[in-house]
Amino acid sequence: MLVLGAATSATPNHVDQGIRFTCQRRQLPEIKAAMLGYLRSLGIPDDVVALDERPAQGVLVYTLDTPGGETSTLDLAARPNLAISSELVTLSSEPEATSSIVTVSQKEILLALLQHGRLTELKGPACSVDVLADHVALRQNIVAWAENLRWRWPNGGPAEWNQDYWKRGTPKRGVELRDAIDDVFTHQSAYAIGCYTATKLVVVKGVLDYYNRVRESPELAHLVRARLLSDHEPLYNVEPAIAWRFEPGFDPKEAARPGKLLSIVYDVAPNNFVPGDWVYFLNTDPASSKMTGYEGSNAIYLGGRRFDDYYGENNHAFSYEEKLDEVFQWRNGVFNRERDAGKRQPLAERDLARLSESPRHGGLVKAWRIAPDFFEASTRRNTSPPTSVNRAPADRILAGEARGIVSRSRRGPGYRVNPNSTSPDESAGLNVRVLPDTQ
Repeated sequence: MLVLGAATSATPNHVDQGIRFTCQRRQLPEIKAAMLGYLRSLGIPDDVVALDERPAQGVLVYTLDTPGGETSTLDLAARPNLAISSELVTLSSEPEATSSIVTVSQKEILLALLQHGRLTELKGPACSVDVLADHVALRQNIVAWAENLRWRWPNGGPAEWNQDYWKRGTPKRGVELRDAIDDVFTHQSAYAIGCYTATKLVVVKGVLDYYNRVRESPELAHLVRARLLSDHEPLYNVEPAIAWRFEPGFDPKEAARPGKLLSIVYDVAPNNFVPGDWVYFLNTDPASSKMTGYEGSNAIYLGGRRFDDYYGENNHAFSYEEKLDEVFQWRNGVFNRERDAGKRQPLAERDLARLSESPRHGGLVKAWRIAPDFFEASTRRNTSPPTSVNRAPADRILAGEARGIVSRSRRGPGYRVNPNSTSPDESAGLNVRVLPDTQ
């Protein structure tokens, strides 16, 4: 691999990974100079990033200068040569109430995007380092709002909302969207919500707050608000519904519906997460997955091997291993970490490695990630939808769940266990099934 600033050509059948700019050829020198400055501004040494330059195609591909088979981002913060540390950011939900919180650095976010294992492409109006930098800062703000939460878990019951602001998951008539969202974060004890709704709320809060307060862009703040309120249901279709195509009842005719704020990235390598990613851990156990709230777990990756803890159960974050263990143990009747501790089946390192795979390969982690759009690109042309990270079609979101009528995790498919496709890990005590390839 060649270090930053060098040029090479892609080999036949080469699959790009990392960050790819696909632009007009005349733009490439400006992109190269801006990218070099951006990397250095975050303290990223030149010798840890490789550049594949293809002028004839108008393509620049940046990746971490690591072996192509190395795709994990979980331990980036532990690598001494990257010198990653956390950052202190300011949050505010009320005019005179601010707080500071330690969260993931923009440096770690960019390095995770550069790692092998997935592709993030910036093209057309998104072909700009400014768009990339805005995307990284937006991800940081989403993570910051996920850091210190203590909502109530409804445990299969109906969601509960502050009725001064909300009516079953929809802001009440006359209540400003921003005020309704702010209340969810300032008066957390008034809300009992499942992880699906919680994840959407964190995303909506992070994006609205970023363009209103952090970026101070009235144009983009208006764009975000308009998209959320386009159907008068701000928590409906936030993400591209094609993500849930593995669910029973998926309607292919509606598969082209995009998310309002988010796009889907397919074929992501195991253990590859970028801070700000929406990740889904699927409960592959046929019995416990039928329980409302235990079909799977929606989570936001916080960086540093951590995933969100919406309910204050584990000091506001779960390690990756703890998250895998949490979802796996549901099949053993462990629904409360303290009460059901005696039912827990210890997992060996090889068990966790298998669970890190996609359901197709006997694991729990869906092979897609849901990520914020490139909103900054919308300022570069007169168009309504923002450019996506990797825009994919979407399907419906169940209106009842979006409105908070039912509080539940996103239900996985009604898998029929195939007696001829048992995971080899069952011989090691792991009750894991190899499931169909549903991404």
